[in-house]
Amino acid sequence: MVTESTPPTYRLTEEQMLLRDAVRVIADERVAPRAAEIDKTSEFPQDLRELLAAQDILALPFPAEHGGLGGDLLSLCLAIEQLSRACATTGLILAVQELGSLPLLLAGSPEQQARWIPRLASGEHLIAFALTEAEAGSDVAAIRTQAIRDGDDYVLTGSKRFISQGSVADLVTVFAVTDPEAPRHARISCFIVEVPTDGFGVTRIEHKMGLRGSPTAELAFDGVRVPVASRIGAEGDGFELAMRTFDRSRPGIAAQAVGIAQGALEAATAYAKDRRQFGQRIGDFQMVAALLADMDAATEAARQLLYKACVEIEAGAPDAARWSAMCKLVAGDAAMRVTTDAVQVLGGYGYIDEFPVERMMRDAKITQLYEGTQQIQRLVVARALLGKDG
Repeated sequence: MVTESTPPTYRLTEEQMLLRDAVRVIADERVAPRAAEIDKTSEFPQDLRELLAAQDILALPFPAEHGGLGGDLLSLCLAIEQLSRACATTGLILAVQELGSLPLLLAGSPEQQARWIPRLASGEHLIAFALTEAEAGSDVAAIRTQAIRDGDDYVLTGSKRFISQGSVADLVTVFAVTDPEAPRHARISCFIVEVPTDGFGVTRIEHKMGLRGSPTAELAFDGVRVPVASRIGAEGDGFELAMRTFDRSRPGIAAQAVGIAQGALEAATAYAKDRRQFGQRIGDFQMVAALLADMDAATEAARQLLYKACVEIEAGAPDAARWSAMCKLVAGDAAMRVTTDAVQVLGGYGYIDEFPVERMMRDAKITQLYEGTQQIQRLVVARALLGKDG
């Protein structure tokens, strides 16, 4: 019996375990064989996007009344974890579909949700989240893109940088300044921009260390007209809405990190069982065995914190921001450490692309950077502990 005083549990339900196992099979059979080629060609995997849509995996974040599966945050993260275990780029397709849609899910009107969510849930449309600018990364309130009211429209002018899937999205959630004279945290509003549209352009695709199949774009808005009906929430609500979005989206990045770490652990363990030196398996050498044990412990610790964070956030915990920041912080650091150690276990073979661990190490790094750097996560956690000065 669950009462109001019963703390949320993160023991997986039978339904969640079935989902996890089903996505794992898809990842092993359909995604993993494509991962190396995706990394090599740096091409967005439209075939895998279509696969996720056909299997209703892209429907997970969306309510059933609009064609989604109504999955909770933990179920979503289970799917991201399993996909990322095989290919971090493919896991990110699902993570970004949630990220870009969260403002609409959190603050969109019934009419707005009915207009856009069905095609997002079906996978017919992809969505991107455009907040970051060249001079506004961690300092979100410093964005300069403007949205000036003109009758029944807003006119958007400015640019966005480092936008995941910005060049392949059909919808872009854009944050822009609507009142330059307002206090910093009340200057910004949120809009859904349907693309292509006049004045919108993709001006640059970044060449990246990892996640090479996921296009990271610079977007230009040159007098883009957006109907007032496409504003999400009230004017000035954008900053708060972005922060609420991160509270629910950062666990998805933690799930990506856990999946990458698990994939690297499995690859290193298989190699340590098979590779022989000095007449025995290298896994039987104590220093290699200790590396594997530490990798397993770090991965499992990150996983358990992630799962607990998901149920706390889903239950409406007042310190949701703390849980969100902690799971991303711990998982991102674990992924970087575990993948680096996996390369070490494989030695010279770990440093070449014949094995997947060098790709996993490159992919892992971004989980310490995007959706708030690890330093920002530490600030969020510390402020939750200390409160505001004065």
